[in-house]
Amino acid sequence: MNPIPKLDLQDRVALITGAGNGIGRETARQMAARGAIVAVNDLKPEWVEAAVDEILAAGGRAFPIVQNIASRDGIQSAVEQARTAGGRFDILVNNAAWVRYQAVPEIQPETMERMLDVGFKAVVWGVQAAAGAMDPDRGGAIVNVASTAALRSTPNSLVYSGIKAGILGLTRAAAAELGARRIRVNAVCPSAVPTEGTQRNRNAERDAFRAARTPLGRLGTVQDIARGICFLASDEAAFVTAQTLAVDGGVTFTNI
Repeated sequence: MNPIPKLDLQDRVALITGAGNGIGRETARQMAARGAIVAVNDLKPEWVEAAVDEILAAGGRAFPIVQNIASRDGIQSAVEQARTAGGRFDILVNNAAWVRYQAVPEIQPETMERMLDVGFKAVVWGVQAAAGAMDPDRGGAIVNVASTAALRSTPNSLVYSGIKAGILGLTRAAAAELGARRIRVNAVCPSAVPTEGTQRNRNAERDAFRAARTPLGRLGTVQDIARGICFLASDEAAFVTAQTLAVDGGVTFTNI
């Protein structure tokens, strides 16, 4: 019997946007632990440096990319920096987001524009840049971080839910177009996950309510989401593309 290969990313060069904390940082840790060379991207140098130092201290390989990816030039620069420093380009994780929850009457143009710039336009330009940087014979993998808000929404999330739903459509369209170039494109939909970025929208009572209505009886963790991202980026998912993986403990498609 042939041995079952472990989920590894040995020597793959991966760029993770918004990797200074939360899901992005944990994904960077896990990819490095699986052998990837990780380009850690975020806006704040201190976050990026801390994440890179942590990976290096654990024996992994990583380098910093302090870059605002909320423009075509910005994400293209980040991809090119990753390709140049790593010597190749294999994986893009579009994780960065800037989020504000507002009731419909309170939505302001500047808020919506920034959410679109970081959460949607940067994904479009990131897919474009990554496709151009990936080896035409080897291909690669793109993983877009969406949200269960794209599948089952709540009040005060019109813009956020719309953006994340758009990410799912974008993912399928990119997979259809880029498959011939051996580039797989998938999306992950986390449910409510405690992170630094979600702290303003959380409290103990709300966390307990969410955990109680989740079939697995707890909130997700950044580790849970990162494992899903690593799977989709790996050869274990070699025949998986255009898919949406809800990493949510079952909350989206059940009613308890």
